[in-house]
Order: sequence, then structure tokens, then C-alpha cells
Amino acid sequence: MQMCILIFVGNNGETFFNTAALVSCVQNFPKSRGPVVGILKGFAGLSGAILTQIYTMINFPDQAALIFMVAVGPAMVVVALMFIIRPVGGHRQVRPSDGLSFTFIYSVCLLLAAYLMGVMLLEDLVDVSHTLIIIFTVILFLLLVAPVVIPVKLSFSDEPKDLAVEEVLLPKPGQQEAGKSEQDEVIFSEVEDEKPKEVDLLPATERHKRIAQLQAKLCQAAAEGAVRVKRRRGPHRGEDFTLMQALIKADLWLIFFSLLLASGSGLTVIDNLGQMSQSLGYDNTHIFVSMISIWNFLGRVGGGYLSEIIVRDYAYPRPIAMAVSQLVMAVGHVFFAMGWPGAMYIGTLLIGLGYGAHWAIVPAAASELFGLKKFGALYNFLTLANPAGSLIFSGVIASSIYDREAEKQAHQHHIPPQISGSIFSGMFAVDEPLKCEGSICFFLTSMIMSGFCIIAGVLSLILVYRTKTVYANIYGKSRT
Repeated sequence: MQMCILIFVGNNGETFFNTAALVSCVQNFPKSRGPVVGILKGFAGLSGAILTQIYTMINFPDQAALIFMVAVGPAMVVVALMFIIRPVGGHRQVRPSDGLSFTFIYSVCLLLAAYLMGVMLLEDLVDVSHTLIIIFTVILFLLLVAPVVIPVKLSFSDEPKDLAVEEVLLPKPGQQEAGKSEQDEVIFSEVEDEKPKEVDLLPATERHKRIAQLQAKLCQAAAEGAVRVKRRRGPHRGEDFTLMQALIKADLWLIFFSLLLASGSGLTVIDNLGQMSQSLGYDNTHIFVSMISIWNFLGRVGGGYLSEIIVRDYAYPRPIAMAVSQLVMAVGHVFFAMGWPGAMYIGTLLIGLGYGAHWAIVPAAASELFGLKKFGALYNFLTLANPAGSLIFSGVIASSIYDREAEKQAHQHHIPPQISGSIFSGMFAVDEPLKCEGSICFFLTSMIMSGFCIIAGVLSLILVYRTKTVYANIYGKSRT
């Protein structure tokens, strides 16, 4: 019971910290949402490997010290930085050096991922001395603090503002332009409702011209009493939604179920990676756990970077990147199902990249479609898809299929049937759980997961079709 309470408090504390950091950074960098979310989520995914390396260097005699380090260490960082990291006025402008700064951070991320991969593989395969482990950890610390160079440099440099790109992206609640009446807002809403769909497909200059003409006609007709302008009943896509307003929108549920199917299947692989590698005859399962952690990190960083190119350079909906990552995951599940030589390495690569990309793409897309005002509530609602998918796919589908195949093999070898190492095995007194060998153990599970990823991709493509005009309006203007 005590462990249950501690896990409950710890996980909710992590969620709160994650939300606070994510919301603050997205509000401070609304013109670079993809890279910011990708970098934050990438380091969050890599934190386990980093803390493991630190613990290996300290080499505490008991495991209680590890729990103490995990509890105290992050809390000390939060207390030290709580007065520094806050929403500031930086979101009102785009610095000319932003591109170079993000390029530097991406370079550090790639170097950090490659370095951790090499260190973890070396420590798994070779008996490394404690002195060498200390050197590895010191280099790791240097790589972790390297991105701090950018804010320090910007703090001491007097960088001129680029007025051409300066714009107010987060107006204060209730703030309106001088001379703008409530009727003007209602008429503009009417323009959005009444304009022909083909207007959004025109070039930006022509589109703005046509909208201005339609708005002028509506203003004149409203003044003469020829038309009755209806009041808008809620926000449009791209404006600020509350959670309750977003819950009645099909776009939110498309994101939710697409994320549930794809991330749930990816988490199923992560949860069962040890059993999957053992069933295919691999002895050292730690290598695959380390590898999927690195690929997960690169997927998060790369997903944010590539999706930002899609929306920034082509004004195309960000969910298209989610559909591509889900197709990649579907192929990865097929490799796991077939069990070919080397398939574990390729499957781990594809699943790690695709699964990680979701956690950079989904928060950025949600903030673009539903606004930043209630972004924290919207983001945490969407994250419910992850444990829900894991509970259904890993806790029910994967474990039951594995149990069935293990029992079949036990009957063939005349072994008394027992309960395997699934999540339900703790309810029964079992001396030794049954084990399944061969690709058949996870063949059906992997094929089902592949099908779920394809369905998720279809849902993402439907979302792409529905939001084309939204992204054309948001990012098409910045390209002109």
C-alpha cells in the first residue's frame, strides 16, 4: 500500500513538472513549437539513461540510495531554477539568431545520443573500471550543460530586434485594438463562416484581398440592416479553446485515438522488449533496452525538427508527420513479427523513432489547433491515451497471447501448465513462470499492433485533410 501511494505521488509530481516546463517553453517560443517540444520531450525520455550513468559512477552500496538520489536530485534542480524560468516577453518577437541557436542544440542532442549509446554498449559488453566510468560521467555532464551557453551569450549580447518579424502572438485577455468594436469581431467571424472554401486555396495576397472585400460588403450590409450578423458560438480552430470546448470537437478525438493506437502499440514493445528478445534467443536484453531509449530520444528531437520544417516551409498540417511516424511503426512491428535475423535491431530502431516522434508532434499540433491559453489541460488530457493504450494492448492483448503460446509449448514438452510472467502472474503463487521461445510468441501481437498503427495513420490523414486551411492561414501568412 505504501508503494502504491509513493508511486501515485511521484508520477503526479512528474506530470506537474512536465506540464509546467512544457507550457512555459511553448509560450516563450510559439514560433518554434516543434523544436522546443522535441528537445524538451527528448531529454525527458533520456533522463533515465542519464540518471543510471550517474548512479553507476557514485556506486552506492544499496538501492535505497538510488531512490533517495532520484527523489532529491530533481527537486534541487527545480528549487534552483524556479525563479529563473518563467513566461516572459520573449514570445513577442522572433530573434534573428534563433535558427543558429536551435542548430547548436540539435548538434549537442545528436552528440549526446551517440555518446550515451557508445557508453552504454561499452559498459554492457566490457568490464569497465570505476575510474573510466567517472570520466564518462564527467564528459556526460559537460554535454548536458553545453546548451546553457546560448542563454548566457544572449544575456550579455545586445542583439537588435528584427522589427520585420516582430509580432504579438499572445495578446492579453480582453485586449483589443483601438477603435475595434464588438460588432467588427462578430462580422469578421461571419466572414470566416461564409467565405467560400476555395478562398483558402488562393495565394496569401489574393486570399487576404478577397476576405477584405467580403468583410467590407458584410459591414455595409449590416449597417443598412440588410443582413443580421449572427454571433459566434465558440472559438474556431487556431484560437484559444477550453478543455470543455475542445472535447466537443472531432479534431481532438482524432488526435486522441490516433495517439492511443500508435503510442499504445509502441509502449507495448517497450514493456515487453525483454521477453521479445529472449524469445528470439538473445541473451543480453539490456542492449535493446538501451537502444530503444536512444532511438526514442532521437525520434522526439527529430520529430519536432522535421514537423517544424513541414509547417514553416510548406504551411502543411503538422499531423502529416504523425501519419508518417505511424507508418514507420507499422513496418517496425512487422519486423518483430517475422523474427528475421537482425530484425530486433531494425524493429527497435523503427519503433523507437516512431514512438518518440509522437511526443514532439502531438503537443505542438494541439497548441496550434486549440491555442495556448488552456494548453496544460489539453496536453494532459491527450497524454491519457498513453496509459490507456498500454493497459489494453500490453496488459490484455500481448500478455494473453504470450500466455497461450507458452502453454502450447509447455503441452508439447509435457510440462505442467502454469501462469506466465504477465501482469496477472502476481496474483498466483507460481514457482517459475512459463517461457515461450521463437517468433511465434509475439507474431500475432506484433501483427495486431501493426494494424493498429495503420488505423492510427488513417486517422491522422483525416486530421490533415480537416486542418489544411487552418495551417494555411497560420503559416501561410508568415511566408509572404
